[in-house]
Amino acid sequence: MGKTAIILGASGLTGNLLLNKLIEDDTYESIKIFTRRSIGKIHPKVTEIVGNLLDLEQYKKDFTAQEVYCCIGTTAKQTPDKLEYRKIDFGIPAAAARLCKENNINTFMVISAMGANSKSKIFYNKTKGEMEQNVLKEKIPNTYILRPSFIGGQRNETRFGEKIGITIAKFIQPIMVGSLKKYRLIEAEKIAQAMIYLSNSKPDIQVIPSDMIQIFGSNQR
Repeated sequence: MGKTAIILGASGLTGNLLLNKLIEDDTYESIKIFTRRSIGKIHPKVTEIVGNLLDLEQYKKDFTAQEVYCCIGTTAKQTPDKLEYRKIDFGIPAAAARLCKENNINTFMVISAMGANSKSKIFYNKTKGEMEQNVLKEKIPNTYILRPSFIGGQRNETRFGEKIGITIAKFIQPIMVGSLKKYRLIEAEKIAQAMIYLSNSKPDIQVIPSDMIQIFGSNQR
């Protein structure tokens, strides 16, 4: 019998690539997408649960699987209000991890960010760092926190600041060696592949920097 996976954030760049990979993977029999609006992905494997992700607890009976992939994230442009921003970037992953614990789901992974630090004075980094701490407190046996650098790939939206950062990252990529490797641009395709590899190989590591994501994302099961 195949596995069931849950994806939060399947409408985003990495989440959508992940969804397509899981659909093609015979290891997975069922994929549940929790989303605030339908993404229109019609496939026999896929079940959409559409609703308010800020209140995940109401979907507890549907929140059953072997693995949960949390690809949720917003931007200051999309969500300028810091309170709302925190509800998304902190609240949704924290609630998902809590439901994993309550429903005995033993594999949980979440996309964080390279600069995550709960003691940071930068709001974005601090929020990500606090989210990571909250997730780890649940002590889910197979917890993986991915900290990518700039993420490359074809988006449906234009993020001007991020576009500049990605352009610079691509330009200086050749000189980023040694300890600087973790700052290299990483393609969303590699992140999605790394998540699947991690969930099936279960290495003894929890926080995964960008250069290691690149390595895991290059492995094939």
